[in-house]
Amino acid sequence: MAKVNNLESLLASLTEQTAGDDVSVRDMLNAVGRRSYGPILLLLGFIAISPLTIIPGTSWLVALVILLIAGQIVLGRAFPWVPKRILDFSFPRSALVTGVDNARQYARPVDKVLKPRLAFLSRPPFISLSALVCIAAALVMFPLGLVPFGPVLPSLTVLLFGLGLTARDGFLLIAAAAGQAGAIYLLMRVWSALPFG
Repeated sequence: MAKVNNLESLLASLTEQTAGDDVSVRDMLNAVGRRSYGPILLLLGFIAISPLTIIPGTSWLVALVILLIAGQIVLGRAFPWVPKRILDFSFPRSALVTGVDNARQYARPVDKVLKPRLAFLSRPPFISLSALVCIAAALVMFPLGLVPFGPVLPSLTVLLFGLGLTARDGFLLIAAAAGQAGAIYLLMRVWSALPFG
């Protein structure tokens, strides 16, 4: 298992450390590292904005796992735990490869701006506040999942949080919080446009 410390290394691990026609959640977590919160949340954020979400129910499943993982950060659990039923959930590897290929063009420019800064925000007790932002993003994904491309903004929030946590970049954690504010605003606009809103 290669060490995941940025977006490019995450994408490389997903293609180089997995095989077969189908790839399970367990395979992907083993590829990026199951004992660290940052790479797992980075992976979940990537899945949520990738072609994998065209599979019915995938965005809601990802939101549930985000709730589970971020909740464990808030509770102070040392290592993340994921239920076996979720670990056994599989995706077509072709969809994963397509998502990775599409993301590679953005990975290097994103990674160039990464650097350890405001690192105290990635440590307790501040990390719990950031995890609460992640929980809010996951909750917003459920109603926005009914809107085309609705979950993209909260998914980017989770991706930025995972990236910031992995790279110890507090600036990205602040950017994730700003992104979540935008997602809540989008939800309010969608809600107000409904007949009963």
